[in-house]
Amino acid sequence: MDPMRLTRDQHVYYFRSDAEPVLTVDPGTVLEIETWDCYQGQVTSEAVTHEMIDLEFINPATGPIAVRGAEPGDSLSVTLLDIRPESHGSAMCQPGWGQLGHHVQPATRIFHVEDGVITMNDSVRFAAQPMFGVIGVSPASGAVHTLQAGQHGGNMDNNDHGIGATVHLPVFQSGAMLGIGDMHASMGDGEICGTGVEIAGVGLVRVELIKATSGRWPVTETPDSIITHGTSDGDISEAMQLACEEAERLLVDQWGFSPEDAFMFLSVAGDLGIAQYCHPCPGSVIAKMRIPRIEAVPRAFREDPRA
Repeated sequence: MDPMRLTRDQHVYYFRSDAEPVLTVDPGTVLEIETWDCYQGQVTSEAVTHEMIDLEFINPATGPIAVRGAEPGDSLSVTLLDIRPESHGSAMCQPGWGQLGHHVQPATRIFHVEDGVITMNDSVRFAAQPMFGVIGVSPASGAVHTLQAGQHGGNMDNNDHGIGATVHLPVFQSGAMLGIGDMHASMGDGEICGTGVEIAGVGLVRVELIKATSGRWPVTETPDSIITHGTSDGDISEAMQLACEEAERLLVDQWGFSPEDAFMFLSVAGDLGIAQYCHPCPGSVIAKMRIPRIEAVPRAFREDPRA
């Protein structure tokens, strides 16, 4: 059976607590989701600079998609089965944004993507690593722009969110109201100039539920790791603290570690890193704590019917 398809014409710029779905599906459904690039098609050549972008049309997320049976306290598990970028993407830098923004001029580059290889110019080529920057659900209250990240997910900009990853999002509203967007053909840790290779494309995802179990923040599983997150408006130390606390909570509450053993295990075997730290920048900063999958910690949640 062909997967259900949702086109990028159905998109939002905010994750809202009162969102109405454009599509409702059952747990276990496989969806083909078409997404815009983060500029919604506004960057068509290297002549387009940031000053020419209409910021009203930034970071559209395809959705929202309701999942039947999703209720507050559950996890919505989104497995990224495939990510297929289009043939051309872009990146920008501009004065004042990011760690090197104090000595650059506005610049745009068009990247060509073909057969898993990204071409930046005649001499620079590198492997594509497609991923989604925005994966989120309706928040507990109010509205959060798709540029921001939080406990609901959103613009997490974690390059571990590539093919084969499963992102467990805490559910705050009935149906969860999933939105996905901000595809990158590649993005480095930190995304220090504020962009990856921003690109449109199609993702193939499967949505499932874990009932009555969730993290306080999104938790991601890859074949070899469990990754917790922490976000902040601009304080990377705060984001790192939250990511560490979420990792400790998972080890203690789900897998029976003592706080002391969790602390030491994360120090000797875990990896504390940065997903997003374009600073200064109007978006969130995001930290990630990587826990190796071992016999004592085989998955994110002990009560996981998918296991």
